[in-house]
Amino acid sequence: MKVLDELRDLVEDAIKGSTVFEKSKVLTPDYIPKNLPHREKQIKELSINFREILSNPGSTSVRVVISGKTGTGKTVTTKKFGELFSAIAKEKGLKVVYTHINCHRQRTLYLMLVEIANQLNLQIPNRGLSSQETFKLIYDYLEKRNIQLIITLDEFDYFVSTSPVEDIYFLVRIYDELNALVKRIHYIFILRELTSLASLDKSIKDHVIKNVIEFPPYTSDELYDILMDRIVNEKAFREGAVLEETVRFISDIYGIDKGGSGNARLALETLELSGKIADTEGSLLVTIDHAKKANSKINPELSIILDTIRDLDLHQLLVVKAIMNLHKKEGDDFFPMGKVEEEYNIVAKDLGEIPRKHTQVFEYIRKLKLMGLITARQSGKGMRGRTTLISLSVPISEELDNLINNEIRDRLLQQKNY
Repeated sequence: MKVLDELRDLVEDAIKGSTVFEKSKVLTPDYIPKNLPHREKQIKELSINFREILSNPGSTSVRVVISGKTGTGKTVTTKKFGELFSAIAKEKGLKVVYTHINCHRQRTLYLMLVEIANQLNLQIPNRGLSSQETFKLIYDYLEKRNIQLIITLDEFDYFVSTSPVEDIYFLVRIYDELNALVKRIHYIFILRELTSLASLDKSIKDHVIKNVIEFPPYTSDELYDILMDRIVNEKAFREGAVLEETVRFISDIYGIDKGGSGNARLALETLELSGKIADTEGSLLVTIDHAKKANSKINPELSIILDTIRDLDLHQLLVVKAIMNLHKKEGDDFFPMGKVEEEYNIVAKDLGEIPRKHTQVFEYIRKLKLMGLITARQSGKGMRGRTTLISLSVPISEELDNLINNEIRDRLLQQKNY
């Protein structure tokens, strides 16, 4: 009974405890923010492609392809566009309905059509209709209500790889099947790689690949703007709870220009998990250390990165040891290259090793960055001149400290035995 009471107290304390969050839902993948930093160009391109629906409705069927890797804002941008475009159409007295279908969830043509009908609030009879009959019901519904329909097929590459050719043909060449003068159905095809359409027949491909909008991976600065928008404008966290250096650290991990994936979804997930870790530890601030812990849980490659420590040579290990020493001494996370080199010299001499020259140390740091063990960035305001700031990309823990010390000891023993 006492154990049960203790557990109850634990749960109640956690519920009543302080939190760094204000509106954590704005960090989730399904949330559509008010602003889309660094996707204004793509919104404009979509608007230009679809504007004829407003200026000359029914004259043409618009088709746009959106291509980009995971986490580049394809889904959120198209949903935001659909929301804005249909609202503007309404102001002009036109009916434009935006529907968003995930081809991985609705895995067949029939299921996709049923989902489109659901989003239109159109009841489909329970009796077994064919896909063609279901599409005809949808089209008649649009005709009767004078609606222009934008269908976004997300993960369209999955549909292409798993569906019969005739289903793809029917979907993209619908106006070859319907004897309709007024064009009411328009498409946005979202896929990761244009090469996924290579297997399609030319007659189908020509109907799909008309207007292509590219979504490049995000840079570190772009990810920083996205994260700050969610923190400041969308109020994900309590004011001042997230340190600016934490946001910069996460941005640098994932920025394409820093060797990351350019994946905003992972950056947001890391930020959210950093906040949860801060709450668990009872911290009122979200620090770089919390971000490192979050990254180690989210990043599937991190265990591989830690394994690479065993492949480092002695002096690469000494550079890592120097960064860890500086962290312990000063409590900071980023250190100027010169300071790291000074500490490396001290560590090397303490172990009876001759420190390597500056150019060799620079090469060690470059390789460690390529391996994902360290993060490097240029200094900003507040420092004289431009210098490279260096931090470990993994959380500094007793486990890591022991691993590094053991590996250094092994290398020194190997040298002795030769």
